[in-house]
Amino acid sequence: MALNEFAPIGALFALAALVSFIVVIISWIFGPHRPTTRKAAPYESGMKPIGPANRRLPIKFYLVAVLFIIFDVEVVFFLPWAVQLRDLGIYGLIVMGVFLFILTIGFIYEWKKGAMEWE
Repeated sequence: MALNEFAPIGALFALAALVSFIVVIISWIFGPHRPTTRKAAPYESGMKPIGPANRRLPIKFYLVAVLFIIFDVEVVFFLPWAVQLRDLGIYGLIVMGVFLFILTIGFIYEWKKGAMEWE
């Protein structure tokens, strides 16, 4: 493939970056700047914040996030692999087996830590 086939995509990215930069600069120049203590206060659903902002979250949130990443990565790589499986042959099958093995280790870790048990 020639590199000039990607020129329109590069031009689109450059144009998007330029327009974004111009919009931010214009809003910074012409926008109102009247900071008050009320505007600078943290906003939490229209209520005054209670307690410190950096409190500890339960481990359940971390486990659910890791579980989402495991399944998300799996789905993202499965579709192209399934489309090209005949062209990849036995090599593609072995590589996907190793990939699934690594993801299965993560899934077993999640299972042992209790991410599948809902309260």
